[in-house]
Amino acid sequence: MIHPRHLEAAHALRGRDIVCFSNDWDGDPLSKTHIMKILARDNRVLWVNSVANRRPQASASDLQRIVKKLGDVAKGITEPLPNLHVLGPLAIPAFGPTARKINRIIFRQQILRAMKKLGFRDPISWSFLPASAPVSGTLGEELVVYHCVDEFSEFTGTPGEIKQMEEELARRAEVVIVSADKLARSKGAWNRNLHVVRHGVDHAHFARALDDAIQVPPELAALPGPVIGFFGLVADWVDLELIRAVADAFPEGSVAIVGKVSTSLAALQGAHNVHLFGRRPYEELPAWCKGFDVALMPFVENELAANSNPLKVREYLAAGLPVVSTPVPEVERLGLCKIASGREAFVRAVREALRDPGPSRARSASIAHESWDAKVDEIRMAIAATYERRKGR
Repeated sequence: MIHPRHLEAAHALRGRDIVCFSNDWDGDPLSKTHIMKILARDNRVLWVNSVANRRPQASASDLQRIVKKLGDVAKGITEPLPNLHVLGPLAIPAFGPTARKINRIIFRQQILRAMKKLGFRDPISWSFLPASAPVSGTLGEELVVYHCVDEFSEFTGTPGEIKQMEEELARRAEVVIVSADKLARSKGAWNRNLHVVRHGVDHAHFARALDDAIQVPPELAALPGPVIGFFGLVADWVDLELIRAVADAFPEGSVAIVGKVSTSLAALQGAHNVHLFGRRPYEELPAWCKGFDVALMPFVENELAANSNPLKVREYLAAGLPVVSTPVPEVERLGLCKIASGREAFVRAVREALRDPGPSRARSASIAHESWDAKVDEIRMAIAATYERRKGR
């Protein structure tokens, strides 16, 4: 027999209009992407591309990003998937009181125009970014959700105002969802209606690494083994000195890094067996995983990592790979990875992982229950509970 509460949850997020503030839609698929793609099956979603979480610098990468943002604005509203519409907004990349007031006006008007064009009414605003604080809750929303998956104040270059904006958003929201226990402890001070919903994984996609028909990319297959791999954004939260220690410890093998680089690679200079392949399409990642013997999750040990719930770990596991990680509470909680702190211990853990290398069906099966559909069901329960809470008032 189905419990009435589950029936209420099943209908809590169906037939609704959702305005989602998140990263750029055309970036690498993140937790937000997977969640909104599922919700778009039964709801209409207006995905609002990111506004800045930091002040731009006089750099080539920031200039390219500004040009891209202007291009997104020029495109207007696009519909990459049925029921999922994308808006590239124009906003001032500043965070002081005056800039926030201006953004409240120009940013809000752009969204209201898009909502009118799409026929949105009584929307749920669903924010993954503190920078939406000037607008979230001012759009005639039926419900305001803050969904926090990172400790934004710990990112390099984040202005102090972001913390203030996050608190404003969390206090205004009727429900806060977080992806890690440590985030729950900090955000719980701002909102008592808080729910922990950890990340899921696109298991069927990454389990393709176990498919005999999938071919390892030739450039990866040509490397001498063992192949110790990493995929994802190579930013300053990735411990490149740790990766260098692994490369030096296995001179006969190869370290393969698949992903965009946004930080200095000085720590890897002179390492003959470190191979950088750049960003590859999400669709290709299972094939790259198939060519890895061990996968690395080498985050710098700091507060940013301690509050994180790295999606790549679940993806590595779904591909059946042995994973070696630095101490991250949410990774340790899984109980499926080798955890090591410091270069010697990390290298030793990689050596141990190589005793059972490459994709394994048993490892893949161990994470199969962590699907994104299951996580969205948890989110539906949280939203249903919030509506019940409202009735109780």
